[in-house]
Amino acid sequence: MTYAIVARGKGGSNVLEQVELDRLTPAAGEVMVRHTAIGVNFIDTYFRTGLYPWSVEKDLVLGSEAAGVVEAAGEEVSGFSVGDRVAYTIPNGAYVSHRAIEAKHLVKLPDGISDETAAASMLKGLTAHYLLHRSFEAQSGHKVLFHAAAGGVGLIAGQWLASKGVTAIGTAGGPEKCALASAYGYRQMIDYKSEDFVERIKEITEGQGVDAVYDSIGQDTYPGSLHCLKNFGSLVSFGQSSGPALDFKLSDLAAGSYSVTRPILFHFTAEPGYLQSAADALFAMIISGDIKININQRFSLADAAKAHDQLEARLTTGSTVLIP
Repeated sequence: MTYAIVARGKGGSNVLEQVELDRLTPAAGEVMVRHTAIGVNFIDTYFRTGLYPWSVEKDLVLGSEAAGVVEAAGEEVSGFSVGDRVAYTIPNGAYVSHRAIEAKHLVKLPDGISDETAAASMLKGLTAHYLLHRSFEAQSGHKVLFHAAAGGVGLIAGQWLASKGVTAIGTAGGPEKCALASAYGYRQMIDYKSEDFVERIKEITEGQGVDAVYDSIGQDTYPGSLHCLKNFGSLVSFGQSSGPALDFKLSDLAAGSYSVTRPILFHFTAEPGYLQSAADALFAMIISGDIKININQRFSLADAAKAHDQLEARLTTGSTVLIP
């Protein structure tokens, strides 16, 4: 059976519903993929709630990363054959058992990368890649603050930063999450439930501040993130799990001649060659053991709503996958 989990409208997890689909046939340039694992991310909840806009004229299939096996290829497809293990990350459409997708979005999975690992790391791992290599290029000797360090992106970023010789300071909610992040590359952790992260950064850096803050929280952490920066520091805003920072003003940057950027992964993957090169770098780090992908939650695809509930309640750590 070919089926999907669709959002019937904007709202809570109760808008998600399983529907049966007609068997798909790949068009020219497309590949038919049978999904074996699907990643779950905060961006899925942003679309479901309407925080990221979409037309309610039709149902929306959520999900921005998945892995699977090629079952058929349309005309004009080269480089992929039936039986190839593949993965991808594009906006929406992944909460399905089978998918016809343009071959240009796919990468082959090397030996040593399981389907679940790929599904749990394509969006999050490539996000970490563009954050650390293209948004603010963290280098040995830098000190950076990374919010939500115990989340899927945060755990990958902590390990990548450590491998680059960067002093990474993380925030997380509660001692268990702080302990987890500490084991994944963070030199020091700040429990935002019991500590003021701005004051702790002042203490840790002896008043100097950090070179960059990577912030996926939004309203709850801005403007505190700016107050953690040293002069000429950079704020990289790449999410808004607490809501958008509606009170941001350009004049706020004058306090320290700060820079701010709001990057989007899919702008990078649209660049010729970036998807393959970034995926190659990510997979190499995983295979070498420098980056470990911890999948701490698994749900059936039919239970996607439960996965969303746990994610939004901040009851998850690391990565979550759905199994069709």
